[in-house]
Amino acid sequence: MTPNSDKNPGAPKGDDLPGLQQTSPEERKRAFGILFFCLLCVGMGQSLFFAILPPIARDLGLSEVQVGAIFSLSALLWVLSSPYWGRTSDVIGRKKVILIGLAGFGVSTIGFAIFIWMGMNGMVSIALLFPMLVGVRAIFGTFGSGTMPAAQAYVADRTTRAERASGVATIGAAFGMGTVIGPGVAAALIVFGLLAPFFTVGSLAFLSALAIWFLLPERTRPREREDKKKRLKVMDTRVWPFLTVGVLTAMGQSIVVQVSAFYFQDTLSLSVEDAAQMVGIGMMAMAMATLFAQLVLIQRFNLSVQMMLRSGTVVMLVAFALMIAGGNYATLVMALVAAGLGFGLLRPGLSAAASLSVEPDEQGAIAGFIGSTAAMGHVVNPFIALPLYQIMPEAPFILAAVLMAVMGVFIVLHPLVSSVRSGVDDDDDHDGHTVPKG
Repeated sequence: MTPNSDKNPGAPKGDDLPGLQQTSPEERKRAFGILFFCLLCVGMGQSLFFAILPPIARDLGLSEVQVGAIFSLSALLWVLSSPYWGRTSDVIGRKKVILIGLAGFGVSTIGFAIFIWMGMNGMVSIALLFPMLVGVRAIFGTFGSGTMPAAQAYVADRTTRAERASGVATIGAAFGMGTVIGPGVAAALIVFGLLAPFFTVGSLAFLSALAIWFLLPERTRPREREDKKKRLKVMDTRVWPFLTVGVLTAMGQSIVVQVSAFYFQDTLSLSVEDAAQMVGIGMMAMAMATLFAQLVLIQRFNLSVQMMLRSGTVVMLVAFALMIAGGNYATLVMALVAAGLGFGLLRPGLSAAASLSVEPDEQGAIAGFIGSTAAMGHVVNPFIALPLYQIMPEAPFILAAVLMAVMGVFIVLHPLVSSVRSGVDDDDDHDGHTVPKG
């Protein structure tokens, strides 16, 4: 239904949300479903590497530092390119950028599997295999980063302010769910071969691109060029607080996904095959917790962004405490379940809060910034968490617990982050945009 500013004075004007006016409720429901599946696939591709590559890399002769470097370069490129793709989607349209991202993701994932297969069969030396893996993974970081911000902006274009938190949170949740479902899918497909998950998820990326091409409606006219004077900046007071929360969240999340495979294998004295399967099962449990948070807790109880951010932080502290306690498989799986629940609340809460804090024509830009934080932890953790792990296996999780505590204080005390709301009230201006207090 098209928003009516006479009945709802706080609703955005029609000129602000042309995408909402030009699509029917049925079209939006179909489009959001397609985007959800696409981002789920991208998230799966992002995370299955962390469950499968560490044991394979050890078997091939690659060190932990080399594995970390593969992830780190890709994540750095993601951090740098995500804001660009977000701004670009504001100019050329969301659909084109989503397609670019999916194509880059598919090529990178299948290419990575092919190179690993070559290494396993002795067709290339380790000295050559390492740069090949770094290069093909860089394609994902450079181009795959476009899908998430463009998809989130697409949803923001087609939701009212009152619907924004639920809409953006749900789409943002798809990628987060994919990151924890990926290892579970890997555990299920690994019976067909260690590389079967890569080929499967890469193929799903191309199928998703076809669905976007034929079924995703986008009738709004792209802008001819970007007004650089009005470009959203990193140090904008509406941006940097959410970037801070995003970076701290990403640090904690990346520690879980990067270190868990090594931690399980070393703590429980597992073989390569057992480690891949048991970590995959544990992260599938993590995925179920994420699904519960995002599809039951957030949707059924219409959780506010404040509830998502604050409760997510507390649950993450519990998760890292359990991981530090460790000792047996059951405790470690419980830790992953708590982590899934915590991140299932934190990441969509952050995406929704940031979206609610900027103007309609800045949705792509803010989505790009927030998207860049998701990879920040993977940039720095190979140089922090993995070296700490070599000193003491529990050290990365102690660091993560400290970061979550700092983030919790920031969320409560920062005036903008602590006051973002999804409803419309007297503190909103006539266009329905939040006016920060103080």
